[in-house]
Amino acid sequence: MTEQKVAVVTGASSGIGAATARRLAADGFEVVLTARRTERIEALAKEVGGRSYTLDVTDRAAVDAFAAEVGRVDVLVNNAGGALGAESVEDGDPADWRTMYEVNVIGVLHLTQALLPALRATGDGTVLIMSSTAALAAYEGGGGYVAAKHAVHSVAQTLRLELVGEPVRVIEIAPGMVKSEGFALTRFRGDRDKADAVYAGVAEPLTSEDVADTVSWAVTRPPHVNIDLLVVRPRAQAANHKVHRVS
Repeated sequence: MTEQKVAVVTGASSGIGAATARRLAADGFEVVLTARRTERIEALAKEVGGRSYTLDVTDRAAVDAFAAEVGRVDVLVNNAGGALGAESVEDGDPADWRTMYEVNVIGVLHLTQALLPALRATGDGTVLIMSSTAALAAYEGGGGYVAAKHAVHSVAQTLRLELVGEPVRVIEIAPGMVKSEGFALTRFRGDRDKADAVYAGVAEPLTSEDVADTVSWAVTRPPHVNIDLLVVRPRAQAANHKVHRVS
């Protein structure tokens, strides 16, 4: 009997991460959910028949301990990330920039380094990096987040070059406007009015489930097929700065 494949999903307590965990479980993976919010991932792991592991991706010792314990890994979904603030570069808080870089970039580095041996060992491993359209184009008020996502885009490109010839794929998915649980609210430090204004007049932004669909499709391609970069936006968004809104 073929051994069940295992997918590790970071940032799995809400939004895209939670939706991805549900979708990959439905695809037949045993899903290992990691995040800092223990109760949420424990509940979701019970729902999907997976495992939960409380983890801060910026804590290398904790990541190494997780890697030593997790066992088989076929797919790593580097989803943990997020934005803080919408100030200009001139007014941005360096502490916010540092936090965004640590989570969005160093977190990806930690998990990828720690789990590459397990991914190689399967003979068909996949590293998936959740970036953003912010990784491909700048916009006002996005300086720190744009810089971090540009960096993680570079990590994906470099890693793919370095692993060529090995049995590990590197996939990058870059979502545009997603109305996911908590992303905008965190960015605007709990200001609900500012968070809601991001999606004002946009009838159908992407959902977390839409992005989870793209993850599912990308990681279940035949082993010789690599989805280098998949950009997914709602129809209403032609570019980061060009969004159709109705009053």
